[in-house]
Amino acid sequence: MVSEILLKGFIVTFSLIVAIGAQNAYILKLGLLKQYVFTSVILCILFDTLLISAGVFGLGFFIQGNQLLINIIAVIGILFLSFYAFMSFKSAFKNESLEIDGKNKTNPLKQVVGMLLVFTFLNPHTYLDTILLIGGIGANIQDDLKIFFLLGAISASTVWFVLLGFGARLLIPLFKKPITWKILDISIGIIMLIIAYSLIDLIVY
Repeated sequence: MVSEILLKGFIVTFSLIVAIGAQNAYILKLGLLKQYVFTSVILCILFDTLLISAGVFGLGFFIQGNQLLINIIAVIGILFLSFYAFMSFKSAFKNESLEIDGKNKTNPLKQVVGMLLVFTFLNPHTYLDTILLIGGIGANIQDDLKIFFLLGAISASTVWFVLLGFGARLLIPLFKKPITWKILDISIGIIMLIIAYSLIDLIVY
């Protein structure tokens, strides 16, 4: 029974967090540039642990029943994702490009942490995935087994962010070409706009 609950937590979480989003795209970029990868991966795992734990132990039901809060989160998310899409398009069409040669300017750690906080806590999809979906499933598990579901979920988050952050280095030869960065930035911008558009359905007047 315990192993089944662990596996369930792992599979449910892994299947949801692998979708490309603002947070994953940012971790991918940091991994390619080799900037604060370990710190960023640890922070993302901690954020997931906090949010999934809140969902498993009941917060998901509170948010799900509060339409005003959902509306606020959705509007903020639309504005944020639209802005980030604009910045991605702007970056794609700049004449200069990011180069993986150790000479590119490294962003301050506080800026990286700030971006991760924004990508995590101002992104409605984060709450939908971690608190409502993953947490909602975990909340329906027998009380004394919830911790095992949570451990499975945290394991999935750990595996994913380690693979994404450190595995990005395998793509470095590809991203030494400026055109690849442009394609990535354009793709991220389009994905952000699609996610922002999908959030409109969450708003109830």
